[in-house]
Order: sequence, then C-alpha cells, then structure tokens
Amino acid sequence: MSKQMSHLDNIPSTPGKFKMDKSPYIHNRLRWHSSLAKLTFWSFMFLGLILIFFFRSPSSNPLPQDPSRRSLRTYNWGGPAWEKRVRSSARIRSRNGISVLVTGAAGFVGTHVSAALKRRGDGVLGLDNFNDYYDPSLKRARQALLERSGVFIVEGDINDSALLRKLFEVVAFTHVMHLAAQAGVSSVYGLNTKVPFSERDRTDQPASLYAATKKAGEEIAHTYNHIYGLSLTGLRFFTVYGPWGRPDMAYFFFTRDILKGKSISIFEAANHGTVARDFTYIDDIVKGCLAALDTAEKSSGSGGKKKGPAQLRVFNLGNTSPVPVSDLVSILERLLKVNAKRNIMKLPRNGDVQFTHANISLAQRELGYKPSTDLQTGLKKFVRWYLSYYSGGQKAAG
Repeated sequence: MSKQMSHLDNIPSTPGKFKMDKSPYIHNRLRWHSSLAKLTFWSFMFLGLILIFFFRSPSSNPLPQDPSRRSLRTYNWGGPAWEKRVRSSARIRSRNGISVLVTGAAGFVGTHVSAALKRRGDGVLGLDNFNDYYDPSLKRARQALLERSGVFIVEGDINDSALLRKLFEVVAFTHVMHLAAQAGVSSVYGLNTKVPFSERDRTDQPASLYAATKKAGEEIAHTYNHIYGLSLTGLRFFTVYGPWGRPDMAYFFFTRDILKGKSISIFEAANHGTVARDFTYIDDIVKGCLAALDTAEKSSGSGGKKKGPAQLRVFNLGNTSPVPVSDLVSILERLLKVNAKRNIMKLPRNGDVQFTHANISLAQRELGYKPSTDLQTGLKKFVRWYLSYYSGGQKAAG
C-alpha cells in the first residue's frame, strides 16, 4: 500500500510579518527544520496507515470470515489437547490392526472408509479442509457422524507440510488412504472405445482436465515409487453412489429435482446413442479400499533412500454392469413415487464420456473384490437416507 506524496519543498510557506534574514545559511537551515517537521508528520501518518491496514488485513486474523476458504496458515491445530485427540483416534484397538491416516475423510468415500476401518478396530485419523465445492454442511454432518464413532478429523490442508510433519510425529501411521481431491467427473480412460476398461488399456486420451489430473497423479505416484521406494496402490472408482453421497452427482441431484417438480436433463450421445454408467454402490467400494490396504506391502525406502523395488499397483473398482442413465431415472421414479420431467439433451462436448464399464478381473484376483449390490437395491438405500436427512425439504439439498 502506497501513497504518492508531493515534494515538501514545493509547498509554499505561510506568509507573515516576520522578515527573514537573507543569509543563505540561515535560510537553508530554517527550510531544513520546516521540511523535517513536515516529513516527520507525514511519516507518522504513513506509518499509521500501514498499521491500520495490517491490523485490518484478513491474513492477520486467526479465523477468516468464511471457514470453508481458509488458507494454509489459518488452521488452528497443535497443543497437548489436540495431540491427545489425534493419538486417541489413531489408536489401534484390535489384534493385527493398522493405523490409517485418511485424507478427505469428510468426503463421501472418505467418510465410509473411515467408519469401516474404525468398526473393525483399526486406528483412524481423518484430515479434511472442508472446501465449498459442494455444500460444506453435508461434510460437517459426516464429520459429526464420524465423531460419534470415535474418528477425529483434523481440519487442515494436505498442502500444509508443517501439519503433515506434525501428524506423523504424533502418530506412526502404518498406512495412508489418500482420498482428498478436487472432485469432478469423467474417467481416466477418457476417449477409449474398447470396453470394458482394463487397467492395461491406454490412459493417454483424457476427455477432461479432471481426468488429466487423475492420470498425472498416477504418473507422479509411479515416479515416487521408482525414486523413493514408496509402496503405492492406485484405485480407479466407477461412479460411486449411496447414502451420504455427493450432491454434484446425477443420481443425487436427479432425486432433488424430481422431488421439487423440476425438469431433469438426460443426455444422449450422437444418433440417439445411450449414455450409460458403471454405477458402484459405496459399500462395494469400501470393501475394495480395505482389501487394498490389507494387501499393501511395506515401502522399501526410508529417509528418502530406496533400498529395493517397491509395490506399485492399479485396480479398477466398479460394478462391471453399466446401466443407461434413463434406467437410473426410472428406478428413482418408482422409489420416489413421482414422475420425472425429462428433458432429453445431446451430450455436451465438455469432457464427459458416453459410457464407463470396468473390467474388475484384476481386483477380483488380487484383492478378492466382488461387488454385490445392484442399482435397484443401492438406490433404495440412498433414497431412504436422502428422505431422512433432508426431512422433507427442511434442509437445503446442495
């Protein structure tokens, strides 16, 4: 912050009756005293403005106005009481249990995975920044749900290296379940036309920036595995749905809009082609996540030094049974007992894909993964939760 100031010597002196000595020395000395006084005055004024700006600056406040948009430096963590909660949440309570840091723990999948780990006696600590990509109140409700089961969610950002170092100083985690991400849509398989999608298929044709970041994440993981000997497993989820889900997903906002009597947009591909998704119920996804944790090997590196080859895996977790989106709407109509106002539209060329279909043979073989929930059953459970949570519209549904 700066202000333009005119030169003090250019300010005319106030006229008076005193006749000043014409001596150059005296004249310059008086001018110097006058300038010094004015300079001192303006300096204090300028300093005062800086102090006012500093104390009013949002960066100096302990908590910003909008808690969902906190910067890395404004989270309140640390101290004996905080460390006690962290240790208690991460304490292993079963024989042969593991201690897991779950990032994105207030998210849809993160909440369900954290709860499942806690139920079987593992130590679980959550980490989430509660951003406002969708309604943060839903994330807070998930947080309260986990709190009741003994899972503490640290409010912080995965980019905050000081916080992460502190967490690993307090708890010797055996595993990290990294689910934190900027959520979006579109598959890492992008424009592939060969179905079902296999882990061996090419993934260098992303159809959206979101899909490109998924691919980039897998490549970075490969590099860390190669250089530092980190044991890493990548999981490719296929259209996960269920209770406590994400309001930006079609099944969720279809339900909301059907109940409100609003029209819903159903996309179709070129030449009236069917748009279909491999809808996977959340409980099946959780089973796959836990199986990946249970079969993960120890990293071969420590202290930044690799001591040998380390495990590196990628698995599809889907239902391997794609369903047309129009059929999804029909199921919702029956469950909600309301006819949808359908608006058929062309699939926009904005990065979404016509279909997704997972080949899960590798996950079946290596993880024992076997999805068991069909779309009718899964949507019935989701609708029951939705009607209960939103209590007939008493809460704003995303």
